[in-house]
Amino acid sequence: MSLYWPYLFADYYRWLEYTAVATAVIILISSLDDLFIDARYWMREIRRALTVKRRYKPLRPEQLRDRPEQHIAIMIPAWLEYDVIAPMLENMVRVIDYRSYTIFVGTYCNDAATIREVERMRRRYKQLVRVEVPHDGPTCKADCLNWIVQAIFAHEARHNISFAGVVLHDSEDVLHPLELQFFNYLLPRKDLIQIPVGSLEREWYELVAGVYMDEFAESHGKDIVVRESLAKTVPSAGVGTCFSRRALLTLASETDNQPFNTQTLTEDYDIGVRLAAHGMHSILARFPVEYRVKRTSWFKGHAVQEKTLQMPLSVREFFPNTFRTSYRQKARWSLGICFQGWAYFGWHGSIVDRYFLLRDRKGAVTAFVAIFAYILVAQYILFQLAFTTGLLTMSYPPLIATNGWIAVLLGLN
Repeated sequence: MSLYWPYLFADYYRWLEYTAVATAVIILISSLDDLFIDARYWMREIRRALTVKRRYKPLRPEQLRDRPEQHIAIMIPAWLEYDVIAPMLENMVRVIDYRSYTIFVGTYCNDAATIREVERMRRRYKQLVRVEVPHDGPTCKADCLNWIVQAIFAHEARHNISFAGVVLHDSEDVLHPLELQFFNYLLPRKDLIQIPVGSLEREWYELVAGVYMDEFAESHGKDIVVRESLAKTVPSAGVGTCFSRRALLTLASETDNQPFNTQTLTEDYDIGVRLAAHGMHSILARFPVEYRVKRTSWFKGHAVQEKTLQMPLSVREFFPNTFRTSYRQKARWSLGICFQGWAYFGWHGSIVDRYFLLRDRKGAVTAFVAIFAYILVAQYILFQLAFTTGLLTMSYPPLIATNGWIAVLLGLN
């Protein structure tokens, strides 16, 4: 056996070289896709800076307040949210600078603790309506939302009003005072209005939440901006989304008053694609506002300081900060967007639409390639340590070719 193991190592080493090159090619293709989005974003920003931003003055808060208020509904699905739902509702009612709104909270008949907290808030706030899902939970979020939608239609008939828009939120969301005024300003001209989703303050060492913060900043600050400008579509983020009355009625008419798809793990992405198929106008709306945030000083004894920052009007919440919570949520996103989205919608629309569908679904490949790349790196490090320490005395070529087209490939990456 001792005669063969050097050859086995050599064969394995050669296989590592081939797989490293294949992995690098896939990473390059994905990176070129990202580079195109970057380039398109900055070209758009430069063009807007030279034309639109010079020609038109930015929207001011006073203009939002000048528009007559329309009725707006807020949907909040709640399952086992008894520890956060009451503070969230209290904060929402306290900060919202708007009068003509109604909050609909969906609860399950077998979740007594959450029902108790919502009922306590309902007795305090007349603009709060509790909607009971008539079967035991938990079910998918879409199921709870569909029952809330039916309650909204019944509320309209009972009070002889019409909601101009319906806003989707979760039980952990922190709202800005101008949010409903901003939606009111854009309704009914826009059918899906998505505002950015941001994080509440985190410490520098909370790395899982930090990854979420980077990804949402990249998505809502750049990627979806490009998607809207090219494909005229915006996927819902599941929170901070406002649907026009026309959009909700159109979707509800297709499925017996159940606009949200209960057969998918990502009903927010699903509904954005379906609205685009109906030719409805979706927008990622960014409106600069001021936030008071807390920052821990690194140079003044870790003292906590309050600062005022200008950021886009957004929904803020604590992003997941445990590995288990993160991979469960991202697995759900991958299954819902990559595989269920492919099964439901196939490949449709213009070449631009298909490009963004491909971009949505490339994670089915690139996620595994990224994992495999880390495994390759670990093995290369082990080989290098073995050569350096003398555990492997055979003479092999360099781990990575330093000339030729492979060097160009790695340099581009």
